[in-house]
Amino acid sequence: MRPTERAHAAAPPPPSRSGLDEHLLDVARGDQDAFTRVYDAVSGPVFGLVRNVLRDPAQSEEVTQEVLVEVWRTAARFRPDKGSAMTWVMTLAHRRAVDRVRSAQAAAEREHKAALLAEMPAYDEVTERVETRLEQQRVRRCLSALTKLQRESVTLAYYRGLTYSEVAQLLALPLGTVKTRLRDGLIRLRDCLGVSA
Repeated sequence: MRPTERAHAAAPPPPSRSGLDEHLLDVARGDQDAFTRVYDAVSGPVFGLVRNVLRDPAQSEEVTQEVLVEVWRTAARFRPDKGSAMTWVMTLAHRRAVDRVRSAQAAAEREHKAALLAEMPAYDEVTERVETRLEQQRVRRCLSALTKLQRESVTLAYYRGLTYSEVAQLLALPLGTVKTRLRDGLIRLRDCLGVSA
């Protein structure tokens, strides 16, 4: 045997493809009948995986449909040498489900922040309360001398009555940073207003 013949004889045969792999390759070429077979084979497992991640049946159905549309659109990206068609489809489904969870969490956080901000009294209402004890001009001048973060932290904590943790959450800052900004802001306010410690 010549070396080239030995190399061909020693090389393992290419891995056999499953019927689903073949159907997905046909889908990549635009074969609608092949897509029907792929749909029938994967829709149940995809829905099951998505349902385990999302828990909500309606959202699970919606995400399952999105995944199957993505399979149709992106079938050309499937590489049988990298893994099976089922693994590829289930990876798409898991990613899409996780993206939906992250999107829902981000929306809930935005709504929570918006609700906290909606409860915040207008700046003029806060200054009116302070004016009963201090001269209006001095307070405004001293507050404006603070950095933006110091001013927001002081306003939220002392005029709105939020806890340090709530201020940190609202401003999306670490708790230690908020405490430092509050302490520094209060020291600057005290010095500016001429209040003795």
